[in-house]
Amino acid sequence: MPSPRPRRLPRSASARPPGPVAHDVRWAGERRSALGVASLLLAALFTMDAGLGELDVARVLLWTGLACLVFVILLPPRVCVRPGLLSVRRVFRADSVRTDSLVSVQWSDGVAQRVVLRDAQGGRVEIDPAVLVRNPPMWRRLDADSRTSITHGTLRHGATALRELADRIDRETAHTVFKVSGLD
Repeated sequence: MPSPRPRRLPRSASARPPGPVAHDVRWAGERRSALGVASLLLAALFTMDAGLGELDVARVLLWTGLACLVFVILLPPRVCVRPGLLSVRRVFRADSVRTDSLVSVQWSDGVAQRVVLRDAQGGRVEIDPAVLVRNPPMWRRLDADSRTSITHGTLRHGATALRELADRIDRETAHTVFKVSGLD
């Protein structure tokens, strides 16, 4: 009897650094909300057209396409951090950056706040800082890896942005602790 051939891992799986993975804890709920809003819109449009007697194949396709578009717009990116790697998956693309070889970190403060991370290999990732604020394990992993980048001298621009982000996360954490303990 021939021995079974060993299973080869997909290339992307074997390239991943080992270690625990930290995911956004609210992503699944936000995905359900996006799906719920799109479904309610679709049901309302179908009900309206059916009530008016104008529901046909063309309108079904139109309303289904509109509901899919609303879902795609509302679906947040999926962010995960593992030792040395931060990945962001959107509907049509995925980006990743080596967090242990960061070159720059930029903070865009405004209506839509974003943190832009770039690594030595040319990777670029843009994330909402609120994702890091509400996920302490993600922030701890990113903070430890960014300190590695500073130690190795690859991080040339953005140490100030990282400090600002750390200060914001510390403020939010302290506020949450005070709120939970009733001292707020």
